[in-house]
Amino acid sequence: MTDTAVYAAGAVIWRLVEGKMRVLVVHRTAYADVSLPKGKVDPGETLAETAVREIREETGIRVRLGPAIGISRYHIAGKRQKIVHYWAAQATEDAIRASTFVPNKEIAALEWVTPKKARTHLSYPADIEILDSFLALVDDGVLETFPIVVLRHGKAEARDAWAGPDATRPLTPRGSRQAKALVGPLRAFGVRRIVSSDAVRCVQTVTPLAAALGREVHRTARISQDSWEEGLADVRTVVGKRVRSGKPAVLCSHGPLLGEIMSEIALATATVKGSYLGSSSDLEPAAFSVVHVSAPHPGSGIVAIETHATKA
Repeated sequence: MTDTAVYAAGAVIWRLVEGKMRVLVVHRTAYADVSLPKGKVDPGETLAETAVREIREETGIRVRLGPAIGISRYHIAGKRQKIVHYWAAQATEDAIRASTFVPNKEIAALEWVTPKKARTHLSYPADIEILDSFLALVDDGVLETFPIVVLRHGKAEARDAWAGPDATRPLTPRGSRQAKALVGPLRAFGVRRIVSSDAVRCVQTVTPLAAALGREVHRTARISQDSWEEGLADVRTVVGKRVRSGKPAVLCSHGPLLGEIMSEIALATATVKGSYLGSSSDLEPAAFSVVHVSAPHPGSGIVAIETHATKA
């Protein structure tokens, strides 16, 4: 991010009504316009966190993010550039019923419309371009997805300075801050299942997330560095189970195993391998890649991959 730009994030929120696609547009009070839900990044937030928070604030609907669908850029007052990142986000019926939205000084009304009507209702060409990117996912039949998040553990104590077994190396103070900072971004993608190498540094990385979700950390030696160094790692079993489950999950492991984890996700989803596997697995401590997999057809290939880093 640059100091001269204003960053924001939002989503095309969608649902199926009697099998027909509907998308949500917001009627903004102050601007007397119609737009997609979005808002500016708060200090310390990631873009993914911003999108989920702003959607909740503007519509009352809690969503989890699906694939990223585009970035709009335009100039605002003072010749500053505004850069808005968008995702697709399904609104479940439970989430819609739980919404406490009432018209307010910011949002006058919410409206569920067909994509065709949305194109005529939206006030700005940039929003229409994002809608068209969303509809490309619809046309490709890959809108319904679930995420498998590949996470590298946070910053740990140096190996050559640690007297005990490598698996017992803990996070540094910075690593602990990174672990806490991961909670918001991972929740934005709806992570529910937490699978971790049994090494202390990995377990500590996902412990704050587990506490926030009220979930347990499923520890396994199959994706630990000790097992990998001994030739005993079993990444395929772990990845295969996650793909079959069709549930949002995070796999927390070590740098040397990340490439193999990504390769196994590609194999399990019948995805053609490419250079993207290397870039999405070359992660700094506490960074993660979100692999979006088709929910109805997980064997049809990876839908999208996006990579994020923590700000701690």
